[in-house]
Amino acid sequence: MSVCNTIEEFHAALPPRAAIAGLDLGEKTIGVAVSDVMRSVASPLETIRREKFTLDAVRLLEIVSARRIAGLVLGLPRNMDGSEGPRCQSTRAFARNLAASTDIPISFWDERLSTVAAERALLEADTSRRRRSEVIDHVAASYILQGALDRMRHLAAEQGND
Repeated sequence: MSVCNTIEEFHAALPPRAAIAGLDLGEKTIGVAVSDVMRSVASPLETIRREKFTLDAVRLLEIVSARRIAGLVLGLPRNMDGSEGPRCQSTRAFARNLAASTDIPISFWDERLSTVAAERALLEADTSRRRRSEVIDHVAASYILQGALDRMRHLAAEQGND
């Protein structure tokens, strides 16, 4: 498959009743979250310590295979004004490189404030500072994925495919 430029294109490329994964790409880690097969709830899964692309891709594709993931949503770190900087370019390059290794569709979701929301939720849950640092990336990935899931559910309702 290829990289989808819009969530609508991504949604159309997915098979029915299959889980998808959300990724929060950081410089040192990749947060991973997964959905249920009905694509209604995002759940944090794990944080991968980044090494080099080939090793990162192997681990991601192991998760894709083991969990029968039908598509990937990468958080796109836009600037607060909506513009794209070097981190967006890096995320898009990661998606293109990963697309060469898999046939599942890959798309993007605006991740502005996802880490802030994840941090707030962890603080409200009275999570220790050490534990927050361990889970923040995959919790942020679940916020990214949940946003995409909610949008796709809205698209399905518009199309009468609820």
